[in-house]
Amino acid sequence: MEKPNFLQLDFGFGIEPIPKTDKKPVKEKQARFDFAFEFMDCLTSPVIVFNSAWQSAVPKEVLKNVTLSRLFCSIKGKKMASYAEVIAYIMPRTLEAPMPSEWVNIYTWVGLQYAKECNNKNQIPAMEEIAPKNLSDYEHGLLNDLRRWIYDKRRKALKERLKDSSKSKSKVAPSRQNKLFQK
Repeated sequence: MEKPNFLQLDFGFGIEPIPKTDKKPVKEKQARFDFAFEFMDCLTSPVIVFNSAWQSAVPKEVLKNVTLSRLFCSIKGKKMASYAEVIAYIMPRTLEAPMPSEWVNIYTWVGLQYAKECNNKNQIPAMEEIAPKNLSDYEHGLLNDLRRWIYDKRRKALKERLKDSSKSKSKVAPSRQNKLFQK
């Protein structure tokens, strides 16, 4: 298959021509796989929570909104966890012991963003009273590091789950076939 050559004409609109790039086109099969994996990641990846005795204390409403907020992050092209996932991760930690002030600021600020994102109009006035207006650069850095870490962990867990399911399917199928054809 030949790569078509394009000629860009100048019609005098004062627009710079598109520079030629030597990037190799992404293989179509890989692009389809990436799309499917992204979609599976949004819908089926586990919710990562802080490992403590309070893991089950995360409200069902937050867990319910994780999938939708993941889809919004994916649409925006962010390779980070959503605010709902950050709340689900930090909430069990808040019940363990007092947290440093930076993390309290991050938790309350993210809670306000989550309330705005999910249109929880009853929670917004109360959250605005306690949440900081803005995070410092250091706190934003901590938050973004946490969001990337959660994103990486959930994708790793999904990949392991897919590997395990493909291994179990390949082992189970032949034994079922033997039973079908034996009398």
